[in-house]
Amino acid sequence: MRIPSAIVIGTSLALVLSACGSGGDSDSSGPSLRPPPKVASLGPFAGECGHVTDDEVRTIAGLPQISRAFKNSVGCNWQSAGQGSSSVTFASYRGSPIDRERAWVSTQGRGPEKIEVGGRTGFQALEPNGQVCDLAVQLDDDFFEWSMSFGFFAASGNPCDRMRKLAELTVQRLQ
Repeated sequence: MRIPSAIVIGTSLALVLSACGSGGDSDSSGPSLRPPPKVASLGPFAGECGHVTDDEVRTIAGLPQISRAFKNSVGCNWQSAGQGSSSVTFASYRGSPIDRERAWVSTQGRGPEKIEVGGRTGFQALEPNGQVCDLAVQLDDDFFEWSMSFGFFAASGNPCDRMRKLAELTVQRLQ
């Protein structure tokens, strides 16, 4: 007696469940539950190595022995005399929020302050001991960043002043 009732219950359950399925007649004109994803608009091309030459980096950074340590599709790094020495870095970020970078430098103890370079907003953040500066400039949904570290060897001056000059060259040469 149990087997026939199990068959009847199973068949009834299968019919009820199949009746609840979508018949393809669902109304797709209703409001979407999620907003459409934001598509980042590309800003101007910040150029390979920020549109500056090795000689310009060497002169502006005030590091006569500087040489390019690496270059890739999004950035460049110049080193003065090896590991632990002064360095300069350029990085370009496509479709990335500048506020994430601002938050990161804050966690490193560098309080970002608002700046404007060539009519574009951004921030610069100087380490309290004056040895490291990060300077970022917004380009629509993109941004670029110049960064300098004096390394273990103290240098004179403010690295943010030097990075600002490089950022000004980059903005002047945007494509």
